[in-house]
Amino acid sequence: MSAETIRKSLWELLWDYDPNGLIAVDEKMHIKVVNPAFCRMFQVSAEKVIGTHLGTILEDVSDFQKAWEQNAPIPATEHVYSRYGLHVRRVMFSIRDEGIIACIMVDLTHEWQQREEMIRIKRETITKINEVVDNQMKVAQEIAGLLGETTAETKVNLLRLIQMVEQGMV
Repeated sequence: MSAETIRKSLWELLWDYDPNGLIAVDEKMHIKVVNPAFCRMFQVSAEKVIGTHLGTILEDVSDFQKAWEQNAPIPATEHVYSRYGLHVRRVMFSIRDEGIIACIMVDLTHEWQQREEMIRIKRETITKINEVVDNQMKVAQEIAGLLGETTAETKVNLLRLIQMVEQGMV
C-alpha cells in the first residue's frame, strides 16, 4: 500500500469517526459533503441531503455566506438549533480553491443540559434555604413572644410579692 493510499484511508477514517459535525457547501449553499456525526446531529442521511440547499436543514445560512464573502474564518461561536435540540460551537471557513465553505460543529448539548440542571438545582436550593430561614424566624418570634409573656407574668407576680412583703403580709 502506498503512502498516498494510507494517507487517504486515514483521512477517510478521521472523517467517518470524528465526533464533530462536519459539512462543506458550495458558494450557492448547496451541500457537497457531510460526515456521519453531522447526519446524527441533524437527523438526516448523507444521501438525502447532498446536493440540497443548506437552508433545508439550517434556518439561517448567513454565517456561511459571510465566510464565503469575507474569505476569512468565522471564529468559534455558539449556536442553538432548537428544531434539533442542539447546542453547538461552530467554526466556518472558506476554501476558495475548492469553491467550498467548511463548517465544524462541536456538540455542546450535553454540557448545556448539565448547566441548566445545575441552575435548576441551585434555584431549588435557594428556595428551600429561604423557606428554612423563614420558618426559623417564625419559630424565633414565637419563642420570643412566649418568653416575653412569661417574663411579664413573672414580673407581675414578683411585684405583687414585693408589695406583700412591704405590707408585712409575708
